[in-house]
Amino acid sequence: MSDRPAVVRPPYVAVIGDSDPRGPDAQRIVEWAEEIGQQLARAGATVITGGLGGVMRAAARGALGAGGETIGILPGSNASDANEYIRTPIATGLGVARNLVVVTSADAVIAVGGRHGTLSEIALALRMGRHVVALSSWRLESDHRLGGPRVHRVRTPREAVELSLRLAREGPLEPS
Repeated sequence: MSDRPAVVRPPYVAVIGDSDPRGPDAQRIVEWAEEIGQQLARAGATVITGGLGGVMRAAARGALGAGGETIGILPGSNASDANEYIRTPIATGLGVARNLVVVTSADAVIAVGGRHGTLSEIALALRMGRHVVALSSWRLESDHRLGGPRVHRVRTPREAVELSLRLAREGPLEPS
């Protein structure tokens, strides 16, 4: 039995999505990501992203603008590659394998839009016991009968934040 006191920290929520949103919904996706970052920060959560552009930059901009803490898990080996809203850049040198670090560092994950990189992060999050809240992102089915983490679909940034914070407080499940 350890005599160390339990560490109490704010919830860590990863916001994942396209680094370069395109198409008719691109502006809405970026605006939603920024709003999510703001609301998470106002609720006291630390926002984790992949540290680069698009959804990652917008979520960090929103969080930092609301006085929140931002962490960027970067694919390259240079911390200066982080966008200007990341306060704690972590250069991994892992390339796309850093997606595992992004989602495993979080208590819950919010996916906003996204392409194949986002899909890989969703799969990794589920595999590592993290629930995923999806806002205009991949439509995936999870087998509720098996228990464990799942993808929760929402319609608004507010719903995404409220649900992710509840799931983050419950904590990650055992990896499958």
